[in-house]
Order: sequence, then C-alpha cells, then structure tokens
Amino acid sequence: MVTIKTKEQIAKMKQAGIILADIHKQLRSMIKPGVTTWEIDQFAESYMRSHGATPEQIGYRGYEYATCASVNDVICHGFPKREPLQNGDIVKIDMVVNLNGWLADSAWCYAVGTVSKEAEDLMATTKEALYRGIAQAKPGNRLGDISHAIQTFAEERGYSVVRDFTGHAIGQTIHEDPHVPHYGPPGRGLRLKEGMVITIEPMINTGAYGTKIDADGWTARTIDGGLSCQYEHTVAITADGPYILTDQDE
Repeated sequence: MVTIKTKEQIAKMKQAGIILADIHKQLRSMIKPGVTTWEIDQFAESYMRSHGATPEQIGYRGYEYATCASVNDVICHGFPKREPLQNGDIVKIDMVVNLNGWLADSAWCYAVGTVSKEAEDLMATTKEALYRGIAQAKPGNRLGDISHAIQTFAEERGYSVVRDFTGHAIGQTIHEDPHVPHYGPPGRGLRLKEGMVITIEPMINTGAYGTKIDADGWTARTIDGGLSCQYEHTVAITADGPYILTDQDE
C-alpha cells in the first residue's frame, strides 16, 4: 500500500536526512587508503547515536551492521570488513537513519585515493543519472519517467543499469510500496503524487547488469567482475517538485 506523508512527517524525515547527510560529509575526509570499512561503520553508528538517532539497518532481516560497504565489483549490501581500503578502490557506503521513528536512506560512492579514469567516469555518470532521475520526481509524472531518465543517460554512455535491486518508498519502515526501478519505458507505472517519499538509487555497472550473491546471502556482485557504482537520495514529491531529504549541498 502506498502511504502519503504529511508535511509534518516529511519534516521529521528531513531531520533524519540531515544527520545522514552530515555523516556522508564527514566520510569525504575519512575515506582514504588504509582505512577499513569496519572503522567507517563504527564511526557512522557512533555519530547516529550521539545525535539521538539509531541505525535502522542493524537487525533488519538479521543484518548486523549500521552500514553496507560495497567495494569495486560489489553492487550493494557488502559487509563492513577489517581489510584496509586500497588506493584506487571505489567504495559505496549505504545507511538508513532512524530519528524518532522516521527514516532517511542514502548511499554515496567514494574514491579511495587516486582512482582510474574508468572509475572516475563511472562515478560521474552514476551521480548525474541519479539527479536526472530526481528531476522527474514530481506530481503527475510516473515512476517510469524516473526509470527512463536514468537508463537512457547511463546506456548512452556505454554502461548497464542493475535490474535486480530498485529504489523504494520509505517512511517509518525501510521498504514501502512502490518499488522504484531504474530502467524501463517512460509514461508507465504508478503516477507520482504529492506526499510520496521514495528513494532513487541507481546502480550502474561498467559491464553486464547481471548480479550474483555471495555465500553470506547478502553481498551482491557484478557477474563479470566489472566495477559498480551507486548514489542514492531520499526524495519527497512536493507541489514545488522533488525535495531531497538527504541533500549534502553538492
């Protein structure tokens, strides 16, 4: 069932989004060669708790960490680990903040040290694809308009769009209806209405879009070992257009 949020509820989600965005801002200087994703996870959890929030992912379907940390060919849902990040890696940090029962969700991709031109271009394309999708998140449009904007931009540049994982509505639980695919034709799917709050989170690969899951049951990788990138915002549909609740001012 699709839930419509009031302006007051969206304001509460925005407060969770501010905490989440602040964590990502801190990670910009923290992430460098030698740092572990375990240290990143511990920092994120500590920051949330010190600001009166909780990490919603801990305990979700048995998940044990405050963040997902996905390096290089890991598409999403990677476990934080104690192995140091290496120069040239790209790492996606995804987290959900719960502040007084209302949630915000955002993933961001970081270059570790100096990365390849291939990685730079993938990151730039994925971020631009996210914002092109967000631009379509306005009342009267359909979910397919978001999907189409992302897919066409990425594929025109030679990349593939992951099919197996999508965005979603969010509120007091992480995953609400509807799902928000990042591929597909325009003018299709649910019509967007004022008060809906969704995540838009394209996962873009240098190779094929297929996925495989590690033995841990969580970690999703590209089937061909190619790089994967993801950026994600929580976005409210308002009469004035899309309102990014996890905005980092960049």
